[in-house]
Amino acid sequence: MTDLDQLRTDLLASVDAAGSLDALDAVRVHALGKQGAVTGLLKTLGGMSPEERQATGPRIHALREAVTDAIATRKAGMERDVLDTRLASETLDMTLPVDPPAPGGVHPVSQVMDELAEIFADLGFAVATGPEIEDDWHNFTALNIPETHPARAMHDTFYLAGEHERPMVLRTHTSPVQIRTMMAQKPPIRIIAPGRVYRSDSDATHTPMFHQIEGLVIDKGITMGHLKWTLETFLKAFFERDDIVLRLRPSYFPFTEPSAEVDVGYSVVNGKRVIGGSEGWMEVLGSGMVHRRVIAAAGLDPDEWQGFAFGTGVDRLAMLKYGMDDLRAFFDGDLRWLRHYGFSALDVPTLSGGVGA
Repeated sequence: MTDLDQLRTDLLASVDAAGSLDALDAVRVHALGKQGAVTGLLKTLGGMSPEERQATGPRIHALREAVTDAIATRKAGMERDVLDTRLASETLDMTLPVDPPAPGGVHPVSQVMDELAEIFADLGFAVATGPEIEDDWHNFTALNIPETHPARAMHDTFYLAGEHERPMVLRTHTSPVQIRTMMAQKPPIRIIAPGRVYRSDSDATHTPMFHQIEGLVIDKGITMGHLKWTLETFLKAFFERDDIVLRLRPSYFPFTEPSAEVDVGYSVVNGKRVIGGSEGWMEVLGSGMVHRRVIAAAGLDPDEWQGFAFGTGVDRLAMLKYGMDDLRAFFDGDLRWLRHYGFSALDVPTLSGGVGA
């Protein structure tokens, strides 16, 4: 028996004798690793004469293939034995009940957003959106807020660092959507602009990020009467009560003139305030006639077109309607809170079935 035949016999015997996958891998390294016996023989081919290489080369390659195939066959058998052992020892009781799937829920903010879209769609309003990162022209200047206005102060607004053509901010309201809409389409315009906004406030009723919805109407002959009727109709549909009473108080907003804070009447039932009636008043909205400068900044003629605008916090509306008392809980991600206040995905708000169904 030649040395190659003896090496073949010894390596194949080692493969058969390997009692574990680790032992088998050790045989592989010994035979086929960088410093392995078969690898060493392959390296000698380069120093042989053509005649020797022609005679010895096929035998060395045949040895490598034989050892490789033997290791692969042995490994497959050992892995199959391991799997058979696991299957024999591990059992699954198919009679046990299946764990119920974790139920999902619709966040109150998402539910109220849908309710508002449903109400205003019935009033002929479209939904408009815009970027949450705004330049200061859309966020402030076009809305008649000059550079010296307090709303531009660092403690009120999140400014973005870096070099920009215009200063960039996380939008402080959804009013820039009104500007973008007036610049993008011709009147008449009836839109609502819901979305996330950002201000550096944080307490029980304010968070650095919150949700806002604003409405805009641009047409000819628009008056405060149209505004009041729209808000009354909206609030009656949202709170699902016919005894909604509004009180408009003179106020100041840079982008409207005249401006009005909108209070809604409430009653006290079992020691809690309930929207409806007029035992007391609660401020829920800001509103007014769109300022001439804002209309002009959007490229429209303020002598031809007039309009009104209003805005309120979506989170605040959810708190008033569904009885939450701390805005911060909206964003804590507590599943217990969501299970309590959340809505089923099938609770789609409709005016016929009730927006808060």
